[in-house]
Amino acid sequence: MFRYSSIYINLLSFFISIVIFIVSQLFFSNYDTFTKKSSLKAGFEVGNSVQVTSTNEIKEEKTQEEKDTWYLEIPKINLKANIKEGTTKETMEDYIGHFEETKKDNGNVGLAAHNRGYKNNYFERLKELKEGDSIFYNYEGEIKEYLVTKHVIIKDTDWTYLEDTEENTITLITCVENQPEYRRCIQGEEVKESEEE
Repeated sequence: MFRYSSIYINLLSFFISIVIFIVSQLFFSNYDTFTKKSSLKAGFEVGNSVQVTSTNEIKEEKTQEEKDTWYLEIPKINLKANIKEGTTKETMEDYIGHFEETKKDNGNVGLAAHNRGYKNNYFERLKELKEGDSIFYNYEGEIKEYLVTKHVIIKDTDWTYLEDTEENTITLITCVENQPEYRRCIQGEEVKESEEE
C-alpha cells in the first residue's frame, strides 16, 4: 500500500510541476508583452532600435509640412493650387509658377499660370475677377489676403507690373485668348490689419 501511495505522490508532484511550468510560461510571456508595450510607449521596442514618433512630433511635422506649403487661393473662382519656383512650361503643367525675379513675401509677388490648352489651367477663370475680390497667398505658413485693385490687358513685353513695390502687392499674369502678343494682368494689394478690424 505504501508503494502505491508513493506512486500517487510522484504522479501528483509531476502534475504540479507541469502546472507550475505552464503558469510560469504564461506569466513571463505576458510580462514580456507588457514590457514591449510599455517600451513602445516610451519610444522604442525591446530588442530592436525601432524609433516610434510621439504625438507631439507628428503635430510638429504636420505644422512644418503646412509651413512648407506654398499656394494661392481665390474663392470667387474656386481656385486653390500649389506654387513652384519658375515659369517654364514644364513647371506650369502642374503648378502656378513664380516669377523668380519677384518677391516671395513682402513687396510684389509675381505669379503666372496657363488658362487653357494644358493639363492644368489654373488661371482659366482669372478674367472673372473684379476690383475688391479676395486673393489669399500662403508662403511658409503665413497667409496674406489681397484685394484686387487692377485688371488690365498688357503687351507681352511689358514687365513694369512685375517691378517691386513698396506696398505688399500680388501680380497674376496669364495669356489672353487668341491674342498671343497680350497678357491679362491682375494686381491686388494686401489687406491691412486695421481694414480687417
